[in-house]
Amino acid sequence: MFKNFRLSKLALVLVVVALWVFTVVVFARYLGKLPQSSNDLSKNVQTQTIVEEESAVINVVDKVSLSVVTVSANTPRRRILQFSPFGGFTQGQQGGEPQDIGTGFIVSTDGLIVTNKHVVSVANATYKVITKDNKEYDVREINRDPSNDIAILKIDVAGLKPVELGDSSNLKVGQFVIAIGTALGEFRNTVTTGVISGLGRGINAGGVFEGFVERLDNVIQTDAAINPGNSGGPLMNSAGQVIGINVAIAQGAQNIGFAIPINTVKESLDNFKATGKFPAKPFLGVQYQMLSRETALLNDVPQGAYVTEVVDASPAEKAGVRTDDIIVEFDGNKIALEDGGLASVIGKKKVGDVVKIRVFRDGQTLDFEATLGEAPSE
Repeated sequence: MFKNFRLSKLALVLVVVALWVFTVVVFARYLGKLPQSSNDLSKNVQTQTIVEEESAVINVVDKVSLSVVTVSANTPRRRILQFSPFGGFTQGQQGGEPQDIGTGFIVSTDGLIVTNKHVVSVANATYKVITKDNKEYDVREINRDPSNDIAILKIDVAGLKPVELGDSSNLKVGQFVIAIGTALGEFRNTVTTGVISGLGRGINAGGVFEGFVERLDNVIQTDAAINPGNSGGPLMNSAGQVIGINVAIAQGAQNIGFAIPINTVKESLDNFKATGKFPAKPFLGVQYQMLSRETALLNDVPQGAYVTEVVDASPAEKAGVRTDDIIVEFDGNKIALEDGGLASVIGKKKVGDVVKIRVFRDGQTLDFEATLGEAPSE
């Protein structure tokens, strides 16, 4: 009898517990607090992730956009010939009107702005910067870094909001990034997002049709959409810190852009703030063509920098370097195209450094010593 009573009591407890669980589940579903399936759970997690990512972008844009400016140029009006297949050659005019050409970002409260050197490369142009609230300021001073594609502009205004400069020494491939700039020289304060696609890249920026080719080493590759006009704008992490300055895109590719690491910019900026100028660029005084491994093998010569011209009275000429020499080593470093070539190793030196140069000439290896000079002003 007592055994049966104990069993009935246990059954009653189980029924009460089951009813309580059923009630909780029904109310939880009704209130939308309990996913009805694993698909619902996955959707909720994805929604939460998207919302967090959107919030990060919005927060960064709110924090930084007031510190991003558009760079505008006005070149003197000049007459040009225009050709049409229907009308032949006709007279036209170029210049005389301001045009948005690039981007920059504020780095001090008293009007220092960082951009790319190539954005402000036209000597006879006048430049302005336009803030997000459409205020325009004349550029009073342009300082161009001879060693990097960096320029510092000065405008006469106080109370500006500078960006926060981050640290580019610990970046990771796959890291989320945000870019702001004047896309295509038309769409101001355009925001794009992506990830860091690669680190330590070496690229040749510019081209023969643009009038310059510059070797940039150790740049950041990103798939955040960067277009002409974005040059000089900030590349930021999810905390709104600037980790790079957008500098170039890969022609013929989609979503392959490049940025100079912000630590390079900070070094140049610190030097400028301390001395009022950029460090002089070291100068050897040779024009050369890099020989690839394949070209060297085909011509039975070592790989290196083939000297096509030696500048008169330059450190190279004083040291004994001649036209048709092949520079194979520079201060103990082998010269190879895939390592950035001769420009890369010279760029790591300073004006006044004494360096050893090994050349290949007429089947012989010769050693010279040169004292690097200061590169002529651009």
